[in-house]
Order: sequence, then C-alpha cells, then structure tokens
Amino acid sequence: MKHWRLEDIAWDRFMPDRVDPALVPLVKAAAMVERNGRDYETYLHNVFHADPAFCQAATNWAAEEVQHGEALGRWAQLADPGWDFPAAFARYRAGYSLPLDIDQSVRGSFSGELIARCIVETGTSGYYTALADATREPVLAQICRQIAADEYRHFKLFYDHMKRYLARERIGVLGRLRIAAGRVTETEDDELAFAFHCSNQPAGTPYQRERCIAAYMGRAIALYRPNHVDRSTAMILKAVGIDPRGTVSGIASRIVWRLMQMRRASLMRLLARPEPAETPRRAMR
Repeated sequence: MKHWRLEDIAWDRFMPDRVDPALVPLVKAAAMVERNGRDYETYLHNVFHADPAFCQAATNWAAEEVQHGEALGRWAQLADPGWDFPAAFARYRAGYSLPLDIDQSVRGSFSGELIARCIVETGTSGYYTALADATREPVLAQICRQIAADEYRHFKLFYDHMKRYLARERIGVLGRLRIAAGRVTETEDDELAFAFHCSNQPAGTPYQRERCIAAYMGRAIALYRPNHVDRSTAMILKAVGIDPRGTVSGIASRIVWRLMQMRRASLMRLLARPEPAETPRRAMR
C-alpha cells in the first residue's frame, strides 16, 4: 500500500524563483531510474518466485518506486516546461535494459540479493534527504522527504527478509561486506549515466558514459553533508552485520566522507576533458 499519493503533494506551492538550475538535471535523471521500477519487480519475482510473500512485497515496493519517478518527473516539468518526460523515458527504455530472462540472483544467493537491495535503499534514502535539505523550492523538498521516508521503510523491508534468508544461508560479515562494496561501485555504471544522458542531452547526442557519470555524480556528491553520510554509513554497517552505533561507525563515516570528497574532485577533473562516445552496458540497480 502506498503511504502517499501524487495528489498529496502541494503542487500549487511550486515556486519557480526558488528552483536551483543545478538540481534540475539531477531530478530529471532520478525520475527516469525510479520510474523504471517495474523491471526490478519482474527481476525480483524471477529470483524469488518460490517466495510469494516476498513477491507481494516486491510488487508493493515497485508501485512506490514508480510513483517516485512520476512525482520527480512532474516536478522537473514544472521546473523546465520544455522538458518532455515521456519522450526522455522512452529513449531510456529503448537503450537500457535489465537481464529479465534469468531466475537466479546476480549476487549469487537470496541473501546476497537482499543485501544489495539494502545498499540501494540506503543510498536513495540518504540521497533524497540530502536533496531535500539542499533545495529551497518547497514542492521538491516535500517530494524528496516523502521519497526518503519510503526508501528508509524499503531498507527495513529488505533487511527483514534478508535476516530470514541469512538464517539458512549464513553469509558471514566479510561476504556481506564484499556484496555491499560491489553494489556501491555499481552506482557509477550505466543505469544513472544513461538516465542522465537521456534526460539532459538532446536526442542524437553521442552517449559519453564517463562524462555523464561525472556530470551526475559530481553534482550529487556535492549535496551531502557529514550528517547524511553518518546515517547512511550506519545503515550499511547494519546491513552487513556490524554494530551501527559503535566506534567503528564513526571511523567508517569519516573515511566514507573523505572518499566521497576525493571522488568528487576526480569526477570534476574528468568532466573537464573530452570523452569518447560510448554505448550503454547492462547494470543492476
């Protein structure tokens, strides 16, 4: 069941003079990825086909993800009336696809898949919180806070199912860390890069994957503050089986913060030089 509807957003409070142009490209790209949630529902149904309770939960989850995309897309069209969300999304769907013809997790186990899902929800919850804190436009702030709350609940959903599967698959902390680290690195694969390309560059523009990642991630990382990183780090530690309230959490958060700043600097340097045209590759969310 959805916890809010598009009609609950105070669209009449939109204030164009408070729109930050630097945030609009990020919202457009995020709208594409979120709107594509039904493909992930299909994938999860394929993997967990013998678990009807989880499949129903995945269906409910996907409905909320799609609504996130619709809300973000509607706001982006208010911020940029010339932007055609349906056309941009059609381009995205035509050029990016998930492996939907499989019946096993790409993570190697049910628990591994759910750990990866926890990492995704951690990232999105933190990101939309950071975006809500960064914007002065009240409608975008409302949308992002609603989405961030949904993503936090989604983390708990996948975490609870993960514990159920871990009871029989028994993946240790190091194994869970490897899966989590692997999923974190995938944030710079084609899913977001191609979404940025389709939502912000004219049709016919060559797809330059590294440049699109730099343009998206460089802007996105700049939104984060230490409190956002603290919370996200604690959620990741919880997912991998480490106490999120101990000394390790504080140390890990400081390391993550430093790595993020280093990565942003690297992306900005990359963005400053031309990149060759590339084509999209498949990547899992």
